[in-house]
Parts: sequence; structure tokens; C-alpha cells
Amino acid sequence: MAMVRSKMISIGGLIAGTAGLLLLSACGSESTPVAQSSSASPPSSAPETSPAPSASPSSPAPVSQPAQVPAPPPKADGLCKAGDVKISVANGDAAAGTVYRKLVITNSSGHACTIQGFPGVSYVTGADGHQVGEAAFRDGAKGGPIQLGNGESASTDVGFVNVRNYDEAACKPTETRGLRVYLPQETASNYVALQGLGCAGKIPGNQLTVKTVHKG
Repeated sequence: MAMVRSKMISIGGLIAGTAGLLLLSACGSESTPVAQSSSASPPSSAPETSPAPSASPSSPAPVSQPAQVPAPPPKADGLCKAGDVKISVANGDAAAGTVYRKLVITNSSGHACTIQGFPGVSYVTGADGHQVGEAAFRDGAKGGPIQLGNGESASTDVGFVNVRNYDEAACKPTETRGLRVYLPQETASNYVALQGLGCAGKIPGNQLTVKTVHKG
């Protein structure tokens, strides 16, 4: 009977010891937390910054208006050209076998131009307008410059010699259909219709004479 109690005491002590160990183990596990893994990224130590606002599309630069270009001034005064004028012949007076007529030069260009000196004048005939005889002889002194506004006129006196006064064999009288006129210092010509009679041959004088241009 004493042996049985002794065995029971030994088993009880063993159970009590085991229970104490289990209790100490449990207490130890509570004081030491187990580190757990996490998939979350660690917080950054830098302060969080707001995203920069997206740049708004810049407004188109204002289109500069072209500067108002003033109307060009009237064409600068220059020499009258063939295309600037209209030419006509006015009736004149006869004197000593020569008829003087006015060659009227009217500015029709729309701008002012200047004329000075002697125009070139000659008889022309035929379909091709070929020249008949010598051009007009310059009679007198050269005048000063004349400014012609649009629509204004200048004139020159042209002498038409009666060519029948010359020897017919030398003169070779030829019917003419007009005059070719070169303005002073101009290389292009104007044509003026005028029926007449000129010398196609050599004569001892001048079948045409021309004076310097004057106003009016």
C-alpha cells in the first residue's frame, strides 16, 4: 500500500512539473512577438508631394495685324514718254512757201511729267511706215523744262515746206500718210496721221523744221 502511494506521488510530481514547463513556455511566447512579413512598401521618409499641375496648352500668340500701307504718292515727276502722251496737229499759218502747224503734246498719263527741247519729226508712208526724206531741222534755241500735269499740253511749231518748189527730179515727190514723232530724249515714237507730200530725194533745203517745245 505504501508502494502504491509512492508511485502516485511520483506520477503527480511528474505531471505537475510538466504543467509548470508548459506554463513557462506559454509565458515566454507572449513576451517575444514574432515578426510578420508584409508585401506593403515601407513608407517613404520624404514628404509626399502633390503632382505638378499639367501645363495648360498655351494660348496662341496674338496675330499681329499688318501695318496699314499708305497709298503710294503720285509717280515722281520724270521725262514724258511716248506712252504718256497723245499727239495731234493743229492748223497753222502759211508764210513764204512754208505752212506752220502746231504739234500739240497732251499728257494723258495720270501723273505729271516733264518735257524739254526739240522733238524728232519726220514724214512716213506706206504700210510699213517707212521714213520719207530727211527728218525735221531744229530751228532756234532749246527752251527750258516744262512740267505737264495730267491733261495739260505743250506744243511745238513744225514748218512744212511746199516741196513742189524744189526740182522734181531731185525731190522725188512722195505722198505721205503721217508723221513719226519722238519726244525729246525718248527712243520710242508716236504716230500722227496726216496726209501730205514729201521729198524722198535730196533737196538743197529742209522739207520740215521744228522749234523747241513750249507750254500751251
